[in-house]
Amino acid sequence: MTSPRILRLLAITLVAATLAACGARDGEDTVRAPSDPDTDRSDARLSEGAGSQTIWEAFGRRDVETNVAVNKYIWSASLEVLDFLPVQSVDPFTGVIITGFGRPPGGGRAYRATVLINDPALDARALNVSLQTQNGPASAATIRAVEDAILSRARQLRIADNRF
Repeated sequence: MTSPRILRLLAITLVAATLAACGARDGEDTVRAPSDPDTDRSDARLSEGAGSQTIWEAFGRRDVETNVAVNKYIWSASLEVLDFLPVQSVDPFTGVIITGFGRPPGGGRAYRATVLINDPALDARALNVSLQTQNGPASAATIRAVEDAILSRARQLRIADNRF
């Protein structure tokens, strides 16, 4: 046998031994989201098991189902408030709305928005808005005004749904 073949055989043996040492764990990680999207923030905590122990978990493969809860009122309010912007992409499972450039009614500047809803609670912490003009990022006051408009509309939708 030549030296490169011996090194290749040694490397394959080392990889096989490493993979064999990574056995399945006794317990499984569980991630549970609340069933009601309007729960209080204290009820919306996710429970997770111990850290990863197998080679597959180290590379990001997960066998458990993850349910991401998005607040339906904030989702609907975001689409209503930003209805003047052309929607490019929406993903209700991760809570992301991406729009193209558009001008608000009566406004001169064009804006583009990215909205992230990352919590099932009807709370300001659940909403992240990013606005951009054609010349760069929008002012903090404009972003705050859009966030306030979305949250106000979400509260109105919840009250109209008789869940308050």
